[in-house]
Amino acid sequence: MINSDYEPVIGLEIHAELQTQSKMFCGCSATYAASPEPNTFICPVCTAQPGALPVVNRQAVNQGMLVGLALNCTINPHNVFARKNYFYPDLPKGYQISQYDLPLATHGELEIVTGGKSRRVRVWRVHLEEDTAKLTHQGATVQVDFNRAGVPLLEIVSEPDMHSVEEVLKYGNQIRSILRYLGVNSGDMEKGVLRFEANISVRRYGSNELNTRTEIKNLNSFRTLGRASVYEIQRQIAVLQGGGHIEQETLGWDEIRGVTTSQRSKEHAHDYRYFPEPDLPPLEIDTVWVEQIRRKLPELPAVKRDRFIQVLGLAPADASVLISEKALADYFEATVAAAKSPTHTVANWIVGDLLHLLNDRGLSVENLNLPPSHLAELVDLATDKIITQSTAKELLPELVDTGQNPRALVDKRGLNKITDERVLAEIVDQVIARNPDPVASYLNGKETVFTWLMGQVARATRGKADPLVSSRLLSEALRGMKKPENSC
Repeated sequence: MINSDYEPVIGLEIHAELQTQSKMFCGCSATYAASPEPNTFICPVCTAQPGALPVVNRQAVNQGMLVGLALNCTINPHNVFARKNYFYPDLPKGYQISQYDLPLATHGELEIVTGGKSRRVRVWRVHLEEDTAKLTHQGATVQVDFNRAGVPLLEIVSEPDMHSVEEVLKYGNQIRSILRYLGVNSGDMEKGVLRFEANISVRRYGSNELNTRTEIKNLNSFRTLGRASVYEIQRQIAVLQGGGHIEQETLGWDEIRGVTTSQRSKEHAHDYRYFPEPDLPPLEIDTVWVEQIRRKLPELPAVKRDRFIQVLGLAPADASVLISEKALADYFEATVAAAKSPTHTVANWIVGDLLHLLNDRGLSVENLNLPPSHLAELVDLATDKIITQSTAKELLPELVDTGQNPRALVDKRGLNKITDERVLAEIVDQVIARNPDPVASYLNGKETVFTWLMGQVARATRGKADPLVSSRLLSEALRGMKKPENSC
């Protein structure tokens, strides 16, 4: 538990690789993960050969602007790329081409809701840069793969507006969702395409002071972001309570030990010796270009959630689940369009049965073999009482596996619901005759046996008995078997 006398103050930097065809400043393929061989997607530019000159990737600029607009930022008309100088084996040039004084977008905001409370998190800047190479450590040997060097990277930097780990995780999740909705980042954190850096300080509750902060680098999962943030907050509180002071430094996260570790003293801007990149002219963005990109903005998650609640009448919890991934929201809307059943019924099927099945099987909506029209037909068959709910639920796994047409499968197997009262009355009589002891228990007052007897009716009909009709018939038959009470 975090000491309630202290308030965390947290800002988050998010590094997102952009899904462009080529790298940020050269024509090499940016799909480095597709190559099993290291150092194959490289050229003189991304390996910093003498005389090689960079050229800005327009697709990366377009995607960066799209993100900036989605985060309510101002797109700056005059952009300048800069050299960020530092020496590390994964940086072939000895500097990184990034943006400093004049970034692509500034002064945005994102609203988050945690614990029923809304908070506005300011987005300080969104800027473009190039990714580094990948280092692989094998004992005392370090190998360098330059396939990733130069891949377009978008850095999204928040103001220190978050005051709990829950808010940080919510903000990070919403940014990831927006990036996926825009189609600029896969959000696949296991592949390292989305990475977090948390800037953390603590202060006494009621204070507005911004105290010395630390930065935790290269957090590549939400679990790691959460664990590292909690630990660092608790560590700083313990230091202050012990009479110490916080050093401004860059930290790493040791996943095995569950602790933050010091890497180096915190750098300042002057440590990087920023200066304008002499090989790239300023990037000028006019209003026509901005409006062209603005027209490409899709309906974003927060807007879609509000529409699902206000227009489609969904419960807030269901709406939040359905908008969590664009593919899932699209699948839901396509199913609703194809179904005659009420919208909330379709939502219940997807949020409940379908998602549970996909999670159990490690599948996603993107690779689902069940088209929306088939799920709509299955839901309608149950809603129209052509088949029972239990039959529909039993068919769902097979339909997901095979992609068969639900109506054809129901007809082929004779699964239509039995509603004929004469047929059901005979089955009820048979169930009563075969189970004298449970029937006696029910007649002696153990009413919970009724549910068991209904199960026997369902079993006898292979789940095809209309539950309402069979329940009524069973109740009437048992009531007729009760002895009349003695009257005075």
